[in-house]
Amino acid sequence: MMTDLRNRTVIRYLGGESGHRSFFGGTHSRARIIFLAGSLVFGMVFTPLIGWPALAAAAVSCGVTFLVTAKTHRGSIVDRRRKRARWKKRTRAGTTRFVPYEVGAWDQLQQALTDARTTKDMVARETAVEAAKAVVAMRANPDGSDGLGWLQYGRGEPGIAWHAPVGEQSYLSVTFTVSGQLRGIESASVMARAAHGWGAFLAARAVPSVLVQDVQITTRVLPADTALQEFWVLNNLDPAAPVDAVASYEEVLRLTGNDAMVQRHFVTVNWPLTPVFFDAARKYGDGRDGWRALMRQEIASTKRGLTESKIGRVEVLTARQVAAVLRHQQNPSRPIDFVADVHPNRVGEPAEEEFSAHIVDSIDPLTGLPVRWWHRTAAIRAEALATAARTQLWVLDLLIGKDIQFIRSVSFHLHLVPASEAKVAARQDLVRDTAEALSRREAGQLDTDDTDVHMTAARRRRQDLVSGSQHHGAVWIGFVTISVRSREELARASRQLEETCSTGLGIESLDWLDSYQAAASGTTWPIGRGLVASAPSFSARVYSRLAGKSDKEALT
Repeated sequence: MMTDLRNRTVIRYLGGESGHRSFFGGTHSRARIIFLAGSLVFGMVFTPLIGWPALAAAAVSCGVTFLVTAKTHRGSIVDRRRKRARWKKRTRAGTTRFVPYEVGAWDQLQQALTDARTTKDMVARETAVEAAKAVVAMRANPDGSDGLGWLQYGRGEPGIAWHAPVGEQSYLSVTFTVSGQLRGIESASVMARAAHGWGAFLAARAVPSVLVQDVQITTRVLPADTALQEFWVLNNLDPAAPVDAVASYEEVLRLTGNDAMVQRHFVTVNWPLTPVFFDAARKYGDGRDGWRALMRQEIASTKRGLTESKIGRVEVLTARQVAAVLRHQQNPSRPIDFVADVHPNRVGEPAEEEFSAHIVDSIDPLTGLPVRWWHRTAAIRAEALATAARTQLWVLDLLIGKDIQFIRSVSFHLHLVPASEAKVAARQDLVRDTAEALSRREAGQLDTDDTDVHMTAARRRRQDLVSGSQHHGAVWIGFVTISVRSREELARASRQLEETCSTGLGIESLDWLDSYQAAASGTTWPIGRGLVASAPSFSARVYSRLAGKSDKEALT
């Protein structure tokens, strides 16, 4: 008799799979490896020439390297120095402010800058510096959505965003809204089927022949909105209803909405603009028409896959709806579905930055009053996550925890890796962890539990990727953005978030993305920003070149 595995709770090992084991053992930062290698090379070259002073200098250099690159809960000394240097550079350049682009205002700023530069007294020089900063502050898109445009943004049709961020590969993205896997109390079998369905959706798009590369899952946690209930009452209320009954219902709405938080879920799928994509689009038409025709098929296929993955009701967002979500996340006083005054080409709200905060000054569209929102974003990295067995509910405390009653966005980015590449990485991790355990045992050292846990996780990943399993790999990173009304609330919320992540999620430390918080806010917007995929192995690049773009004689 066969056992139905779908009725079992799905358990996966997370943590320890990023930054695969290095030559020095363990998972060290790239900066430490470079400095150590440089020190060793220096010692090997100069010790025969000048003797023990070179050896001593190399030893001191290695010791200093270990000190300045040592990981703490506040990052390493090198990381903190890098953040301070970046902040000083940005402050001098004037990129810590953002003003939405307007033609008339832009012309005025350019004229003011020209006038200030033509005058050669000291006061005019200072004026020219300020005018240059004002010009830099006015941009078409905020830092979190740099290079965002649209391939398709008509009314009533799926919004296809076209991204061309500086220094990165261009890609197209489409955002879907989903109702979620679990609604209320569900059995373990329902949870298991949902987990298997989501895994099958990702695995089907990790195949090298598929054009999809990245998937982003975003959950927006915000206060409950009773506007729909109030609208229903307005249209269905009996005019003869007693005043006390109407007042009682209003009291019920007020009590149910007080301190209640709801979740809105989004799935963003990215298609990189590669030669393979261009070749596939050429079979559907010329130029951008071929792109749109290909994307219509890709969107329909993705929607079917999401529906079959037991992720709830699935809808495709238009460009105006995506822009409305982005503006809501910057200014939570705007309802998330408010699209009346939204244009897809205007997605930014006026903002400025502090070292640890992204501050948005805008208007509440419902009251017309000015509002100010403070945002701060942190990254959840695999190396900071305790390696342990987890179910798909491991982030539940972050989504519905009672201790964190502030508005927040939680986003996880997945870069899909074909099984052939993921299998090699898992095998390397297992071999090096096993070698480290053996070397400690032979040296008579007491082995730590960390090595055993890492070995268990690597062995489990290798078993998941065994031939015929239809599993594939993924590189992942998570981000959390918190939004509050004041600096003091932001400080309290940051501590509450750190405590919740440490005690409930097993996250040893959050990486606060200070010194560039405005750009960091974009990592939790549903536009696919925030993940730089690791470079494929040499063999993977060779096989990709051998495969070519397509077979010219074939239909596909």
